[in-house]
Amino acid sequence: MSEIPKKYIQFDFSKIKTYLRANEEHNILYLHALIAVIGSLSALLILEGGKESLPSTIHYLLVLIEKTCVIIVIAYIVSRIKYFQEILAGKFTLKNQAVVILLFGIISIFGSYSGIDVFGAIANVRDLGPMIAGLIGGPVVGLGTGLIGGLYRYFFLGGPTTVPCSIATILAGLFAGIIFIANGRKFIGILGAVIFAVLMEMFHMLLVILLIHPYSQALAIVGEVSVPMIFANAMGILVFSFIISNLLREQKTTEERDLYFDELERKKNELKVAQKIQQTFIPDTIPLLNDYDISAFNIPAKEVGGDFYDFIPVTDDKLGIAIANVSEKGVPAALLMALSKTIVQTKARETQHVSDVMEYLNKLVMIEADSGIDLALFYAVLDMKNKTLRYINAGNDSPLLFIKDSESIVKLINENFHLGKIINREFEENEINLNSGDILIFYTDGVINALNEEKEHFGIERLKTLLRENYNLKPEEMIQKINQEISSFSKDKFQIDDMTLVVLKVK
Repeated sequence: MSEIPKKYIQFDFSKIKTYLRANEEHNILYLHALIAVIGSLSALLILEGGKESLPSTIHYLLVLIEKTCVIIVIAYIVSRIKYFQEILAGKFTLKNQAVVILLFGIISIFGSYSGIDVFGAIANVRDLGPMIAGLIGGPVVGLGTGLIGGLYRYFFLGGPTTVPCSIATILAGLFAGIIFIANGRKFIGILGAVIFAVLMEMFHMLLVILLIHPYSQALAIVGEVSVPMIFANAMGILVFSFIISNLLREQKTTEERDLYFDELERKKNELKVAQKIQQTFIPDTIPLLNDYDISAFNIPAKEVGGDFYDFIPVTDDKLGIAIANVSEKGVPAALLMALSKTIVQTKARETQHVSDVMEYLNKLVMIEADSGIDLALFYAVLDMKNKTLRYINAGNDSPLLFIKDSESIVKLINENFHLGKIINREFEENEINLNSGDILIFYTDGVINALNEEKEHFGIERLKTLLRENYNLKPEEMIQKINQEISSFSKDKFQIDDMTLVVLKVK
């Protein structure tokens, strides 16, 4: 015999997997299902061989439990089909309802076909299919499944319990569907499903008593099959309810994962847009001044940062210098940064007074006290002709002034409060004189708070040391030196804060 090409075997297996819609982790479950089928069939043979030695009620119970196990295995495999999962997720279509009705109708038929003859009646687990279908699919699915199981019982099996059993199967699906609707179109849960199964089978027995004559025959049948049928159907509902609950948790986890990734993707796109906006607010060029050299750099810790710097022409011989730090990062910080910079630019062109700019900005960027966002800003006006600097520092790290004549370093005054907290705050300007060779370093806290592997901060003292040892460098070279030292110190460790640095040197 010729060997079957391997590719055909692989093709068929892959098609089966697409219909079952299982992840790799479920493959082992299918193996367990196969073992359960084999075990159940073996149990059936053993029970059939030894039934003479067992009480009739126990024998009926064990056989029905075996049938229930087979149905549960089949129902589990059905539960992995996409149509079932669509219905479980509340996505009803004519197609998936028809498929589920047909599949659980077949399960109901199997419950009848594998039943046990008891005084001409059939002890069975036929109601399992309609009950499960109704509890997860509503009245249409439940009733449709019940009709398949009930009509099969009525037309093909016969016996004294034909009418009550057929009616009970149809009503089992309908009642289960009504419970689904009454529970807000949701599965009722494990306990509720088991209670319903017990009550439904008791109702089934009641129909037998009411509709079968003579009365003595009805009592004899109910006496033999009531306990096995109630227990077996309740056990089947119990196990399958666990399966349904697990599927619902799985769907919820999948939905939450998808929502998380969708939100993550949305935020990434939002950050990219905000980053482009932020970059437009960072000066492309550094002003060229006759008696001063200036250089600057900005490195956001995230895709969007909250630091900014700016150079604003106030008059022909006066230059506004701003450096700011927004405590939060990301899009909110970038938006506040953009707003603040726009306000400073607008007001700085209207007035030479530093205090006017700060008071105007303070009023317009009122920030809620509990928002967790702080705006720190250093703003100064450089009088290039008279070599003076008038400034106000509202909460930003104090700039360092290197005085060439004494080779000393002083920190400029910091008012130690943030903008936008108190609307009518008054601001007092400070003024310093500048001489040839003097250097000013403006920076945000990300520079001195850079961390190394031991979680040690770079610190203000290291920055001062760099300034003393490299005061002869040009501003651009000094920034490169500082950046190199920070990188060496942190060993390129990811930094949690933006770093902004501006160096001004008097020629």
